[in-house]
Amino acid sequence: MTDEPAKPVDRAEAEAAIRTLLRWAGEDPSREGLLDTPRRVVDAYRDWFSGYAEDPAEYLRRTFEEVAGYDELIVLRDIEFESHCEHHMAPIIGRAHVGYLPTDKVVGISKLARVVEGFARRFQVQEKLTAQIAHCIEDVLKPRGVGVVIEAAHQCMTTRGVHKTGVSMTTSQMLGVFREDARTRAEFLQFVMSARR
Repeated sequence: MTDEPAKPVDRAEAEAAIRTLLRWAGEDPSREGLLDTPRRVVDAYRDWFSGYAEDPAEYLRRTFEEVAGYDELIVLRDIEFESHCEHHMAPIIGRAHVGYLPTDKVVGISKLARVVEGFARRFQVQEKLTAQIAHCIEDVLKPRGVGVVIEAAHQCMTTRGVHKTGVSMTTSQMLGVFREDARTRAEFLQFVMSARR
């Protein structure tokens, strides 16, 4: 086994792989309704997995320091996202709640949503996604603390296997004062819980 990077796959190879899967499923890829399916699937994958082509940390590099001394909690709730399970390639549909306690700078709120999107548009497990978002914010903004809570439904569980619909999973990552100070953590979680009302 070598540490060499994987050879890039060109579009023709990707489309051929989709035709193979269609044949494996029992279909005829040359059937009229399926002729353009390989192209469409490859286009969809390019969108769904666009996170591999970006560095979510870049969204956080432009900050604002003129905030009149604001040093209280900042929370962006209900950031909807779509991701895909790395075990079954099935969709994960959910919402992220992101908060941080700034030091001397803040970031535009849309950038927090872009960080969520950047990591979500990759093959994921929810625990890893939660940690990646939190550590990215901590590493770039250097706030006093970061909190991330993700609630999501996993189609690998609802549409196959155990077939349990209406089930969602919640994960959280608390860093800095969010982990060390129960009052700060409780304030953040209160913001998150109010999103459900």
